[in-house]
Amino acid sequence: MNVATNAAATAPLAMPNDGSWLKSKWIQLALGVVCMMAISSPQYVWALFTKPLLGELGVDLATLQVTFSILIVLQTFFSPFQGFLVDRFGPRVLLSIGAVLTGLSWILSAQVHTVTGIYLTYGLLGGLGTGIVYVGIVGLMVRWFPTSRGFAVGMVAAGYGFGAILTTFPISSSLAASGYQHTLTVFGYIIGVVGLVAAQGLRMPEAVTRAVRNILPQASSGVSPKAMLKTPIFWLMFFMMTMMSTSGLMVISQMGAFAKDFGVANAMVWGMAALPLALTIDRVTNGLTRPLFGWISDRFGRENTMFIAFGLEGLAMMAWLYFRADPVMFVVLSGVVFFGWGEIFSLFPSTLTDTFGEKHATTNYGFLYMAQGVGSILGGPIAALVYGFTGSWIPVFGLMIVLDLSAAILALLVLKPMRAKYLARA
Repeated sequence: MNVATNAAATAPLAMPNDGSWLKSKWIQLALGVVCMMAISSPQYVWALFTKPLLGELGVDLATLQVTFSILIVLQTFFSPFQGFLVDRFGPRVLLSIGAVLTGLSWILSAQVHTVTGIYLTYGLLGGLGTGIVYVGIVGLMVRWFPTSRGFAVGMVAAGYGFGAILTTFPISSSLAASGYQHTLTVFGYIIGVVGLVAAQGLRMPEAVTRAVRNILPQASSGVSPKAMLKTPIFWLMFFMMTMMSTSGLMVISQMGAFAKDFGVANAMVWGMAALPLALTIDRVTNGLTRPLFGWISDRFGRENTMFIAFGLEGLAMMAWLYFRADPVMFVVLSGVVFFGWGEIFSLFPSTLTDTFGEKHATTNYGFLYMAQGVGSILGGPIAALVYGFTGSWIPVFGLMIVLDLSAAILALLVLKPMRAKYLARA
């Protein structure tokens, strides 16, 4: 053995410098999780900003909550177009733009002093930015993991849920110490830079595998968005996702308000303030449920898993309402509610791609993801109006419980046989 061979044998393993390591689906999954974590805060810590913004802008809650609806509507209603752009030009460029827009939305929000300015910055820019990243990452993962979509989409969706864990307490502390303008500026730069760096490594897989073609014959061609929109099964899934989005987004957007009305917002639980503690626990359960129920659905069926998870949220909402004045139960049950809700972001995209194939997966999911935009309107300003009209959160909770339990029944008794017939024909 010559000297050169000896040197090669004893040299430490090095990362290939030709970029081939980026073609690993696990590297792509890890980068996708980081991107999702980076852009999660605009949605999940919005409740922390409502109080200082109400004081600064001098508007009522329903008016301010329009910001949240704009964020989700822009995140979702443009997602078919955003998904088309990702399919057309690749994930790296589009997701880089999305990350920059998301960070910029917070930086500019710190500079405005009217509710219209907040609508245009936090709402409009933030919605466009987060929408590009979210739908792009989900569309990428259903391609990289064709035989375990539920798990892979659940992992990146968990990144979206988990990301705010890292920021909830720091943002809460920064708000108390430095105010909302400083907080938005600092964390806006963090969001933009982290998302931009992670997006540079994202790639499309090279081809549909033979295993996928054997499992799902239409996967290599896929059903076009135009054809998909003509099927009743798509609209049933859209209706169900709207129902589930409404209940979860009501809690996300209104928790600060109803925790105050229930008298638990400033209560101490295990040495911490109840509201930020609940928000942190929610992020954990909201993140854990996505890969867990996604993995379960890969093995035991999408609709069966939906029935269990959606029913769990409905029952947890009932218990939450009953124990609403108990700070400890408020914190604990908020986590259970999100454990029964967050999995919609792994179950629905996986079910959709299983049904309509992966060629147009990003664009197709963009159309389904619009359901969250509808849910944000129903769970945000409409729920706030119901509260304002009745003077109580009990009717609002009652409506959310009905939506959750109805979605669970639809999954098992309607979606399951309908999808089985469709796939048999395909």
